[in-house]
Amino acid sequence: MGSGFRAGRGGAVSIRLDHGEVSILRSLVSQILELVEPGSTGDDPLERALGIGTAEAKPPSDPVLARLFPSAYAEDEAAATEFRRYTEASLRDGKRADAETVLKTASPGLVELDADQAQAWLRSLNDVRLALGTRLDVTEDVHLEIEEMAEDDERYAAFVTYDWLTYLQDSLVQALW
Repeated sequence: MGSGFRAGRGGAVSIRLDHGEVSILRSLVSQILELVEPGSTGDDPLERALGIGTAEAKPPSDPVLARLFPSAYAEDEAAATEFRRYTEASLRDGKRADAETVLKTASPGLVELDADQAQAWLRSLNDVRLALGTRLDVTEDVHLEIEEMAEDDERYAAFVTYDWLTYLQDSLVQALW
């Protein structure tokens, strides 16, 4: 594991990644890109122009998608559906754009990101961590779980990867602030 992100000028950051780290990162971000389909809108031209979804916008049944696109109103299904209708298409498009930025800029060696790219990385790393954490059923005791987990445990590599992503995200936050 490298030394994490370093601050640059004007919100720019840099990190040195090896081939293995880039491969893991690109694989996980690609999975998010596949999972988060482009936002869909209604047939009305104004709805398409404004990114407004259909009136039947329902919460995702996949637990990962439900975590990435949580209900805004847990106690009010009608309000949650309406909110999802007006926001989900653009949220999906944003998550896809962030993932594509990571895929375009992640390469072995020194990776230098401008302020906008760094923010896209931050959001994309968060999405990957949420997805992996949901699949692994990660709790606040994740570090204790990793310490107590045997290296031959079939979940070990995934938990260590989650921990590495947490480190990357934390170092990026520190470099940006």
